[in-house]
Amino acid sequence: MSLQIEQIRPELTWQLRRDVLYSNLQKNEMGMDEDNYGYHFAAFKDNYIVAVVSLFKHGSDWQFRKFAVNETVQNQGIGKQLLNHILEFVERENGTGIWCNARLSATGFYTKSGFTQIGDIFSRNGFEYIVMQKDLPLK
Repeated sequence: MSLQIEQIRPELTWQLRRDVLYSNLQKNEMGMDEDNYGYHFAAFKDNYIVAVVSLFKHGSDWQFRKFAVNETVQNQGIGKQLLNHILEFVERENGTGIWCNARLSATGFYTKSGFTQIGDIFSRNGFEYIVMQKDLPLK
């Protein structure tokens, strides 16, 4: 499978964000104020966006949000490749840690990549989340 990962404009994440994460909302509701201050990445398969993630710097820590993989290609390693790509990006930027608010249904995915759960489960917009974080090696 030929997969390319590229940095993209934030609005190119909106369709997949909506389709995978918020199917009850409209595409034009997917933008976030902080999108203008982040980095956005997409995995392309046969020139189609099949996975997206947005990355934001907070001091030496980084947060990723709105990680979505098209349901037709889930469980094919695409999400893992995209996660590894942003981990390498954060390491190159001298980040010391990376974290996300993970839906409970995704905690196993993040645990396999060395993330640990922090704090308590919380609810937002009808979904339950927990913070998952990973410390990165110092250079």
